[in-house]
Amino acid sequence: MGILDTYLGTRRPAGGVAPLPALELRSALLALNGPGVPFTVRNGTAKEGDLVAECRLPQLRVRLQTRMRLDAAKREVRALDERWENSSGAQALGEYSRGPANAVYRVWEKQQGPDGRERRVEAFRFETRELKDPLRQTVLAAGWTWRGVLFRL
Repeated sequence: MGILDTYLGTRRPAGGVAPLPALELRSALLALNGPGVPFTVRNGTAKEGDLVAECRLPQLRVRLQTRMRLDAAKREVRALDERWENSSGAQALGEYSRGPANAVYRVWEKQQGPDGRERRVEAFRFETRELKDPLRQTVLAAGWTWRGVLFRL
């Protein structure tokens, strides 16, 4: 594995894992949807890819998306991470980025402590790994390679 593969988060399945057919992998990824999951996995359009995992965080004005293309010939899933953020200003200019989206988002509140002094308390926390790790683990458990990409699926 090269430096770029390491940076993009490419992972290979453990030895001895028999690869599942593409249709079963797609079903397993779609089955990740549920009430306790902070994201949704849906079928993508021709432009987006085969599957799209999306997470919207309204309290942070952030939208994360992982677009996935299943390559049955190579038994790999190519994944492109995208992120849209809006600043909190009145003239909110959005920020767009793509590539490895490893970040921790936090919202802090001020509360009065037991000693009467004001202190900051974490009110909300979200790590981008909460989106990507279940997807990657499902792909690796199916015997496929998870390959991060920067530009095209």
